[in-house]
Amino acid sequence: MLLHLSTWQEVEAYLQQSRGIILPIGSTEQHGPTGLIGTDAICAEAIARGVGEATQALVGPTINVGMALHHTAFPGTISLRPSTLILLVKEYVTCLTKAGFTKFYFINGHGGNIATLKAAFSETYAHLEDLQIANAEKVQCQVANWFMCGSVYKLAKELYGNQEGSHATPSEVALTQYVYPEAIKQAPLSTEVGTGHRIYGAANFRQHYPDGRMGSNPALATPEHGKQFYELAVKELSNDYLEFVNAE
Repeated sequence: MLLHLSTWQEVEAYLQQSRGIILPIGSTEQHGPTGLIGTDAICAEAIARGVGEATQALVGPTINVGMALHHTAFPGTISLRPSTLILLVKEYVTCLTKAGFTKFYFINGHGGNIATLKAAFSETYAHLEDLQIANAEKVQCQVANWFMCGSVYKLAKELYGNQEGSHATPSEVALTQYVYPEAIKQAPLSTEVGTGHRIYGAANFRQHYPDGRMGSNPALATPEHGKQFYELAVKELSNDYLEFVNAE
């Protein structure tokens, strides 16, 4: 059940059965020569919809732009500052809490969002308490990073070994190929790829990772691999969501 394709009466009826909602969040950022700029949002949205179908959960609109300031030296990247993303998440959760939701499960496709999301949750709890909103004490937020699922990580290592890398990875590229086979990209990839450098500002990032990849070889990706990653992530996160939403 997708929030944006529902009526308010349908959402009201849903709240009689569940107070949980899934919110996909990703990023709009460069993913190397062959990765789509929307990769992180595409992956989060596809998996969130799969989890929603498997668990009969309501799925909210995808937050497509995240915290990707270190990628902004590459054309096409759009980023929010951490403070802006915190405000956005706080407003999302506040509105939905007023409607009656109390369990917020963020399926995340971008590592750069993790720290900001955790800070946003703390800000949100305090904000709701200050407003004295009904059920504020029951509100719980959780971030689930699909790429960190144990089954996903294991398969990526089996398929790609150390060529999985940590950005513009073959696993995430494979998932986008599965979701959007008509948008598969081909480009020459250099054998040398940056790896192991700390992340600072955007200019520094591009200096150390000139083609946008971080130790990865996305040429290894296939749509068939993407289907495997999708199915594993949906299964693992469906179980995790049900545990979360049913816990006290």
